[in-house]
Amino acid sequence: MSSKGSPKQPAKGAPKQAAPAAGQPAAAKGSPKKAAPPKQAAQAGQPAAAAQAKTAEKPTTQAAQAASPAKQTPQAEKQATQAAPKQQQPAAAQAKTAPQGVKAAAAPVKTVPVPETQVKAQKAAQKQKVETVKTAAQITKANRVARRDIFKRAEKYAAEYKRLEANEIRLKRVARNSGSFYVPDEAKIAIVIRIRGINGVSPKVRKILKLLRLRQLHNAVFVKLTKPMVQMLHLVEPYVAYGYPNLKTIRELVYKRGYGKVDGNRIPITDNKVVSQTLGKLNVVCVEDVIHEIYTCGPNFKKVSNFLCPFKLSCPRGGFVKKLNHITEGGDAGNHETLVNTLIRRMN
Repeated sequence: MSSKGSPKQPAKGAPKQAAPAAGQPAAAKGSPKKAAPPKQAAQAGQPAAAAQAKTAEKPTTQAAQAASPAKQTPQAEKQATQAAPKQQQPAAAQAKTAPQGVKAAAAPVKTVPVPETQVKAQKAAQKQKVETVKTAAQITKANRVARRDIFKRAEKYAAEYKRLEANEIRLKRVARNSGSFYVPDEAKIAIVIRIRGINGVSPKVRKILKLLRLRQLHNAVFVKLTKPMVQMLHLVEPYVAYGYPNLKTIRELVYKRGYGKVDGNRIPITDNKVVSQTLGKLNVVCVEDVIHEIYTCGPNFKKVSNFLCPFKLSCPRGGFVKKLNHITEGGDAGNHETLVNTLIRRMN
């Protein structure tokens, strides 16, 4: 018997439906609605059901992204734009960017042969460069050795000049203490200065002035006082002033107004090479050698004096007293002896 208020009972042949256990997934959407579980069973299985629902939604979203053209991220767009030009590059560019292990098929490169004359010129230039460097090193070494030698010579000459001066002072003291007189040695050299022009000059005097190389006014030369030279100086005394120079006068003239004759040219003595090129074979390699040879009247005095061009002096400061008169008459011509050093300092 059945009544209206009693619940419906399943048929005898139908299988019984069990209630969903805790933690099992819910039924699909197409399945028929079932009776709601009891309140306690629903509360116990709520966290597990939510976790299963999230995991079920993930594959559906991934499938939807694969099916529909989704928006790309900025990083993906950048990678896509960089990859696109690489695909459009020509084969030659792709061969360059290929990895090291892979050999790209490159086109054969045509090499132009270098001309033989150019190869010879390059070899000659390289050889010349090596020789130039080697020569420069040798010159630098030779100059260093030469400077040391010149310095030693200058020291030796300075000691010699000091010894000669001290010896002369000693002899003067000895003579004064003994009540006698000291007579110095006769001068070996002289300096001759032309003080008059060519007006009214006799042929003999003109020839002597030419031999002395005094062709211009106020020219000066060093001469060796031999007997023939003294006789010639007597003949030209009205036209020249001469005397015995000291070491200071010689050094000032050579350093300030010294010119050398090199291959017929008048070259200023600004370097020791000017001297060594011409007088090196005479063991005269520097300016100090020239000064020493002239002051001491050495064996090479004639060649050293001919090497030096005539000194071109200026007019004396304060002027001459009277060039037409002899020095013994209060003039300027003739033998000034040691007073010529004062005249040269006024003219240098």
